[in-house]
Amino acid sequence: MEKPPVAASPNRERDTLSQRLGLIFGIAGFLVIWLFINLDPENPSVSRMAAIAFLMAVWWITDALPLAATALVPIITFPILGIMSGKEIAKEYTNSIIFLFIGGFLIALAMERWGLHRRIALRIISLVGGTPARLVLGFMLATAFLSMWISNTATAIMMLAIALAVIRTTENDFGENGSRTIAVSLLLGIAYSASIGGMATLVGTPPNLALSRIFEQSFPAAESAGVSLSFGRWMLLGLPLSVAMLTCAWLLLTKVFFRAPRSLQIPEEAITKERENLGPMRREESIVLGVFAATALLWVFRTPLSIGNFTIPGWRDLLPFGDYLDDGTVAIAMSLLLFLIPAKHAAAEGKSAKRLLDATVFRDLPWHIVLLFGGGFALAKGFQSSGLSTWVGSGFAGLGETPVPVLVLAIAGLMTFLTELTSNTATTEMVLPLLASIAQAIQVNPLYLMIPAALSASCAFMMPVATPPNAIVFGSGKIRIIEMVKVGIVLNLVGLIVLSGLFLIIGPLVFGLDAGMFPDWAAPADHISE
Repeated sequence: MEKPPVAASPNRERDTLSQRLGLIFGIAGFLVIWLFINLDPENPSVSRMAAIAFLMAVWWITDALPLAATALVPIITFPILGIMSGKEIAKEYTNSIIFLFIGGFLIALAMERWGLHRRIALRIISLVGGTPARLVLGFMLATAFLSMWISNTATAIMMLAIALAVIRTTENDFGENGSRTIAVSLLLGIAYSASIGGMATLVGTPPNLALSRIFEQSFPAAESAGVSLSFGRWMLLGLPLSVAMLTCAWLLLTKVFFRAPRSLQIPEEAITKERENLGPMRREESIVLGVFAATALLWVFRTPLSIGNFTIPGWRDLLPFGDYLDDGTVAIAMSLLLFLIPAKHAAAEGKSAKRLLDATVFRDLPWHIVLLFGGGFALAKGFQSSGLSTWVGSGFAGLGETPVPVLVLAIAGLMTFLTELTSNTATTEMVLPLLASIAQAIQVNPLYLMIPAALSASCAFMMPVATPPNAIVFGSGKIRIIEMVKVGIVLNLVGLIVLSGLFLIIGPLVFGLDAGMFPDWAAPADHISE
């Protein structure tokens, strides 16, 4: 769950009771663990790191401080408590995953600046829309596609504006009560598909990027063994899963919970008018579309894609130093093109522009998410350096006899319902290092635990506070909380089964997983040295 942005107000709201209690409880727990609890007598750093992890977990969960502010805690506490030096921990706040996020976001902002995202959405809706169920499907497909590349929050806001125009038209024709089924299914469809679409790509949602970096941190030998979470390989799993989840959500909304009467026919005038207002595609939109398409293709086909015995070669193998390139390099290279290409027209918001992107775009980058990423990566590194990961893993050694499908289902269920009330990015960054160490302790391929956890973090559909898209559509005032909870809890359970099942079917083919084999690259460092 990422909390939606709150508008600044001259009369600042006071902290809630949970925030005040979280602030105090976090500090108190930190002091108790640090001063009075000795988890590993042979390694005092374990207890000190546990104290820091407890403090950050409580502050993140209760939102005692802004999430990005809590993410800065390691920079202070790690050097003071002897976990890592200031220079070492500062490096964790800047890496290739951070630049993949920044580059991808710059391209997304270019799409928004020139109105390309709106044109793509309306085109998809007009192709699919017609009957109420098909119109909902059109909105969901457009939302899901955009959220694969653009911020889920920005996608939901843009799609909400289009949806409200359609809803107003139906209310004028059929009355508010008569058009309620289409209104609720349309709005919930936007919220759910914004989260579901983000699961399909590495840049679609922060937990996916967090997984990529933390896996790289925890198992540096994996890449040399041919195991990596590259953009293309991730899509081989994420895209089918996203399509399956989107289908389930659409069926639940239009065929189970909100079946629209046959007499309710949606007029196409609202969508047609929105498309006409855009006018013909301009030169700038065409260029941004070309850069966007080229970036996606370069991401997908950078490394060889293997499905069973079938392999598609990667373009990096054609270059003399191709191994030096990663998805972050591609993202920054393509986004820089947008700063070089001149613009001839005003941007979609009416502002004049000399180039497709300029310096003002950096004000719109979500730097708080960048810091949140960095804090999570620092926390993961601290787990490793202090020995806390090994200590935690040893406590779960008894799970070694548990069947892998049971572990996958349990982890997916825990993350799905935990992120209904907590930040999905912060929760993922806390949980993934622990799962890495548990996997080593029980001799299970870490990807069996870490991938379902990251994907499930995007499957919180019950509560308005669970995700920004949920909060945005709930803020329209046209959905009751009981309606969101009623559909959301069923979709949570359905998603739990679909996610676990598809991962256990597709995951082994895409990532070479074998439930009966523990890979050498995942062995602890001391074991490898022996």
